[in-house]
Amino acid sequence: MGVTPESLKMLKGLLASQYLAVLGTQQGGQPYNSLVAFAETDDVKYVVFVTARDTQKFANISSDGRVALLVDSRSNRVTDFNSAVALTLIGIAREATGSEREYLASIYTGKHPDLIEFVGRNNSAVMKMTVSDYNVARFDRVERLKR
Repeated sequence: MGVTPESLKMLKGLLASQYLAVLGTQQGGQPYNSLVAFAETDDVKYVVFVTARDTQKFANISSDGRVALLVDSRSNRVTDFNSAVALTLIGIAREATGSEREYLASIYTGKHPDLIEFVGRNNSAVMKMTVSDYNVARFDRVERLKR
């Protein structure tokens, strides 16, 4: 199923309400997860995160850009079984450069103004994830939305 106006509204709401996500990368078939601060473009086609270039996640993405990003609405309460939503975004990540880096960094620091200094460091890479699939999971069902 494709992204409808109703599902886009839900995706935008969930992504805007959360500041952290779990990024899944891999190296040689071994999964690797990292907690990242993220921001999304208004059309939710792209997700931005920033990492130091000397991290395992950067090395993994440099060798294989396929990534997954898990964003969820849980509150760690029993009510989550009925109300929490977990969104897995599937796509390709790469380092942004030039004017694209500046544009994406402004989206990122708009959501995370406390990370402006981190973004400005010489060793920081602004990463652009192009999303191809959105998997929306609730306790008893999963819906896949294709871009």
